[in-house]
Amino acid sequence: MQAILKGMRVVEGSAFIAAPSGGMTLAQLGADVIRFDLIGGGLDYRRWPVDGKGNSLYWHGLNKGKRSIAIDFRRPEGQELLAELIARPGEDAGIFLSNFPARGWLADESLRARREDLIYLSLSGDRHGGSALDYTVNCRLGLPWLSAVDERPVNNPLPAWDLLAGQQIALGLLAAERHRRLTGAGQFVRIALADVALAVMGHLGYIAEVETTGTGRQPVGNHVFGSFGYDFACRCGRRVMIVGVSPRQWRAIVTVTGTGDEVSALEKELQMDFDREGDRFRARERLAALFAPWFAQRDFTEASAELDRMEVCWGPYQTVAELVEQDAECSDANPLFSRVEQPGIGNLLTPSQALQFGGLETDPPAPAPLLGQHTDEILTEELGLSAGEIAKLHDRGLVAGAAA
Repeated sequence: MQAILKGMRVVEGSAFIAAPSGGMTLAQLGADVIRFDLIGGGLDYRRWPVDGKGNSLYWHGLNKGKRSIAIDFRRPEGQELLAELIARPGEDAGIFLSNFPARGWLADESLRARREDLIYLSLSGDRHGGSALDYTVNCRLGLPWLSAVDERPVNNPLPAWDLLAGQQIALGLLAAERHRRLTGAGQFVRIALADVALAVMGHLGYIAEVETTGTGRQPVGNHVFGSFGYDFACRCGRRVMIVGVSPRQWRAIVTVTGTGDEVSALEKELQMDFDREGDRFRARERLAALFAPWFAQRDFTEASAELDRMEVCWGPYQTVAELVEQDAECSDANPLFSRVEQPGIGNLLTPSQALQFGGLETDPPAPAPLLGQHTDEILTEELGLSAGEIAKLHDRGLVAGAAA
């Protein structure tokens, strides 16, 4: 963790992946992110995966470094307290992130009446304000058909659009905060999960490909579209993925496999130039057949050593369990990770922010809070309530601290 955003205060009301990951990104860069939840937890508080005691590893993973206030915001008194917290005065405050519907007490006009220069980022499923999840967005884009098996679409388990939306959320809040510093003006920022996905489809050429060729992208299995890349089985059964996108990467593959003469002969036969990515893709099946024997004659250990020696761009196929248990890159040998004591769960291998700022010190990532861990602290420091006033809120069941 590097505190480049130290002093920035963000209030977050969120559930699931996109919005919490946006807040976590800011928290891991040093912002003070205050997450509010219902007493007992919100929609995603016990979402899988869970540990043996039912603690959500998902919730704790997405809320590292935040502060937590537990409050019954179904009641008007709770809504009033949170509205005060969201619109709290101060140069570095007045920033709100949510994927809850922006209506009622969370309507922009209601909150902006308390602070005109409020920065409010609202995430919705689609541009009409409807709900959507990563899976419902992804199927609409046509991408699961590119992984089709037996004429059935296959979903990708990675929630790519949620994660990209989270980064857009963090970027949007920082951009709006800079604009406010320069002009004094706040912003109501809208972003839709579906629009994030549609924009990426345009950026990567999928949309233009249909418009200019009249056909959509076709499934290519484990080949890399438009270049050369494929998976190969070693003699021991382990598989590796190699990629030759750049000329240097391509030459390394040909050199390590000792197939220079065969590759040249294939170029002449097909009247192609394999220095061009497109030609490598067109000849992908023939090229893969040339390289496959080299892998089949070597165990994984021997093949990986040779691939490294020749600086081939490659990666091993492994399970998530193998990644965690055997791969040094997924361990505290990698400065990205630290061993962190997560209250209620135990000692966990925990990643920090992948960005590294050379002029700042690095601290281990902070754990996720216990639900309601900072309730009294926030009510005192941010809203100026006295101990007696806070005690009355507890007595009325309006707020709660962390469970023992």
